[in-house]
Formats: sequence, C-alpha cells, structure tokens
Amino acid sequence: MSIQVTFTLRLLGFIGVFLMLFQGCAKDEQIVSTQISGPTPYTLVIPPGLPAMVIPANNPMTVEGVALGKKLFFDPILSGDNSISCGTCHLQQFGFTDSLRQFSTGIDQIAGNRNSMPIMNLGWERNFFWDGGASNLESQVIGPIENPIEMHETLSNAIAELNAHPEYPQLFEKAFGSSTIITSNLIKAIAQFERTLISGNSRYDKHAQHALSLTDQEIRGMNVFTDFDKGDCAHCHVLGSTFTDHEFRNNGLDVVSEDLGRGRITLNPSDNGKFKTPGLRNIAVTGPYMHDGRFATLEQVIEHYNNGIQPHPNLDPRLAEMPAGRMSAQDVEDIIAFLHTLTDTEFLTNPAFQKP
Repeated sequence: MSIQVTFTLRLLGFIGVFLMLFQGCAKDEQIVSTQISGPTPYTLVIPPGLPAMVIPANNPMTVEGVALGKKLFFDPILSGDNSISCGTCHLQQFGFTDSLRQFSTGIDQIAGNRNSMPIMNLGWERNFFWDGGASNLESQVIGPIENPIEMHETLSNAIAELNAHPEYPQLFEKAFGSSTIITSNLIKAIAQFERTLISGNSRYDKHAQHALSLTDQEIRGMNVFTDFDKGDCAHCHVLGSTFTDHEFRNNGLDVVSEDLGRGRITLNPSDNGKFKTPGLRNIAVTGPYMHDGRFATLEQVIEHYNNGIQPHPNLDPRLAEMPAGRMSAQDVEDIIAFLHTLTDTEFLTNPAFQKP
C-alpha cells in the first residue's frame, strides 16, 4: 500500500472519530437544553398608584401556581359535600362578594353572622377576615374550608380527595415539583391566585393619572370625603392606593357589641366591637355594608356616619368628636357620586379572574 493511500486512510479515520465526538457533544448539549427547570415565574403587573407588592419568599408566584390556585378557588371539591367553592360566595361582578346577601350560607344551609368580604388587593393586607383572625394570605385559606357553617370540610379529607383526583396530582407537580399533594401547597396555590386579584383602574385612578377629569359633583364629593369637618372618610379610608389604613376600629354601630370582633381574637376588652377597615375600591357593587351587612345602600352608610354613631366604650376617638348632621343632603349626594368613581369595570369583568 502506498504512503499516500495510508495517509488518506488515516486522515479519514481521524475525521470519523472527530465527527463521532462532535455528535456526542451535540447530543449532550441537546439533552441539557431540554431539561425542565421548574415552574414559570409569574409577572405581576401593578397598576400606577399602588405600591410594590411583597411576595413571601417561601411562596413565589408562578404561572403554574396561579393557574392551579384559580382552579382550586372555583372547585367545590374543597367543601364537605362538594357543593360549594370559594367562588360560590365571592362573585367577580360584585367585587368578589356574595351578591346582595347579608349573610352567606354554607353546605348545611346555615347562615353565618358576618358579611362576605370583598377579595381584591389582598396582597397588601396585613390581617385577614373582619377580626384579623388570620395573619397572612396563606393561612386565611384554611378558615372557610374548615368552618362548620361554611365549607364544613376537614383538611385531611380535602387533601385525600385531591390526591385521588385524575388531574390535580399532575397540576401540583407542575406547580410545586411533587405530585403528592400536601396542605402547604394547597394554600400556597390559592394565595397565589388571590394575589393576582388587583383592582386599580377606576375612573378615580385615571383622574389621578390625568387621563380623564372627574365631574364637578365627583370632585365636590372627593373634597367632602377628605374634609376634616365633613366626611373625614380619609381618616380611616386613606385616599388612594387601597383606600384603607389596615387598622381595626369601632365605628359606633352599637352601644353594646354582640359580635366582639377583634376582641374575640385578642381577648382584650379594649378591642371589643372593633373590625377591620375595609378598602373602598368597587364599593358601589360590594353591598350590603359593615361586618354584619346591616346597611343595604351607600346612603344608609353615610347616614350612619352623619347621624347614627353610637357611644360605644371603644368608639374610635375621631368619630367621637364628629358632630351629628355635619353633612348636608348635597354633601351626601356628592360623596356617593365620588364613591362610584372607585368602580373598576375592567377588574369586575377581567376574563383572567373568571371560572376556568
């Protein structure tokens, strides 16, 4: 065999080995690039006028987690007889309250004694429920599930049903990396979805951003809302952002409190009759009003603050100073007109928040 032929064969051999190594490396790179890295981070869009939201480090928001939480929110599987869901008593078109009902009824057709609270902008809240009985958004998920007059289910039963379900184990694996469903991941998923329920695009917001102008009556109403000697509503319902100071206050509904409110949690008599200051966004569609839903209309609410404050021992000091009849009939009309500017139609109809 000639030297040239030998050289050619050796060269071809080297090329073959090189191609085999290259292909091996390419295959390795392809395998690495297709490995699953975990759930997809969720981009939370905060409207202008609302502060940044602090997300718990142990429950980062993901696309898969939010989708799972939404499915769970609307699924009656979490109730004792699989008949009601979170969404049963929290309807989007009413600001995620229970329509016009004073009290919601649970699976045993027993009515509670508190009005269903709106579910919106919860990512900025500090305590949850009218009495602050839950200290964070995750833990509040448990209350309605186990409450005997609401969903009347045990967590152990709910978890067992979810683990036996044909879809949920796979959905939990996508969201949390494990197909074995545990309580902590259940409450994390629902909390993730609830953090997306953000309302911040009302006519008031557009006015604040100079995108439109409110009417003269609405401007007068906003002035009454903030006027220290008139409505002084902003004393508790801070103008802008979530329209609440996040505090617990006694607003003079009764001389004696049948429902102890915050006092039921703290066992401190000075907290008796104090309830969470609710946010006012979408207030025109979230009636009836107060912790017990005693007022059907905004007119009745304003009348209470204008003429009906009762001398409770724990009455908020500022309310104790307010003279009766300080607002005229025109003031009342104007302030209600302003409250209607807080309605966020986009939030109330957003398909992202609807039952899947």
